[in-house]
Amino acid sequence: EAHRARRTPVDLTVIAVPGYFTTMGAEYAYLKRQAKSRPPTAGDYERDDTLASLAMGVGSLLAPLTIKKIADQYLTPGKGRYGKALVAGAVGAAAVATIADVVARRQEHGELPEAGTVPTAEATTATDAAPSNRPRRRSLARKVASSASVAAVAGGVLAASTAWASRTAATKIFAKHDRDLGDGALATLGAIIGWDFIYYWNHRFMHETRWLWAIHVVHHSSEHYNLSTALRQPVLDVVGMFVPYGLLSAAGFRPATIETARGVNLLYQYWIHTETIPKLGPIEEVFNTASHHRVHHGSNRQYLDRNHGSILIVWDRLFGTFEREDEPVRYGLTKNIETFNPLRIATHEHEDILRDVAASSSWWERLQFVFRGPGWAYDAHRRGLGAPHPVAEEAHHEPAEPDPTPVGAA
Repeated sequence: EAHRARRTPVDLTVIAVPGYFTTMGAEYAYLKRQAKSRPPTAGDYERDDTLASLAMGVGSLLAPLTIKKIADQYLTPGKGRYGKALVAGAVGAAAVATIADVVARRQEHGELPEAGTVPTAEATTATDAAPSNRPRRRSLARKVASSASVAAVAGGVLAASTAWASRTAATKIFAKHDRDLGDGALATLGAIIGWDFIYYWNHRFMHETRWLWAIHVVHHSSEHYNLSTALRQPVLDVVGMFVPYGLLSAAGFRPATIETARGVNLLYQYWIHTETIPKLGPIEEVFNTASHHRVHHGSNRQYLDRNHGSILIVWDRLFGTFEREDEPVRYGLTKNIETFNPLRIATHEHEDILRDVAASSSWWERLQFVFRGPGWAYDAHRRGLGAPHPVAEEAHHEPAEPDPTPVGAA
């Protein structure tokens, strides 16, 4: 029994790779026949787009293994060789940025007189006589604050993310108690439902927090929607903090069973990335379907940040994020990045966040650019905050208002 609790789980998503290519080939052939009698659609395969999706799919399988190994060995606080140095560096950089902010503000507004005093004519003359160095000192302080704040945010996020992932791992939590639900059918079903519930909240947070959106935006970057889109997965989960799936092990689910639940969840999501499958009638009331997920990938105003569920759509109905597919879906981002470069696809939002952090003049503003929603950041750009951001000039990604429709209503 102890051996079974420690058994190495089989990665269902890797086993399914031949099935991915077989079904993509079948969909491609079907759409190619259809294309002879209709105009092009967003569901059609486009070579560069498909290659980008396949590259991201391969990266999403390989990168976590490599990055986790590097993080565990070198970066994770309390575990990695340089974990403490990473934390110290982030704290030190934050302190430097704070001091530089103060200096920059003082150089911009000048030294204020002490409370209860009136500046003398001599003091005023002396202050006004040598203002020429202020712009230079202010510019230098701003540059120091920009560089230090970027280092603080990047180091802090990496330290917090790796530490959180290490401390909430299913194997670590499972080893701390003696609850064991076994690996039978009921335990597996319970783990699948539990994973699906946690997935809903993590997926929702990835749309409502810019730091996490920077990871997830990869999956929404294609303007096409077919089975290859399902493989366009993030490669930088290591810099995210999520509701830990390891919580399931606290309830007695074995780590191997949790890994099986993960695989089932991902496999289910594969088939819903298509325009080929129509609405499925009563099934749509309980389960996530291709129609519901088309809504999720839409950049239409009413479709933004809706239908976050993976297997079950009931979570969206319960928590006010459900939307039916009514009008034709426009796929992609609210302002598309116009590239098929996998590296650019994977990192563009992280780069934009760090540019906004560098261009901000206070920690309050910087932290909002990191932790508030993408829509807030894009609106802030239009108000002149943060870095110049042509990609976001027309973008709007605010979460829609909660759906007031009662659960189960049409």
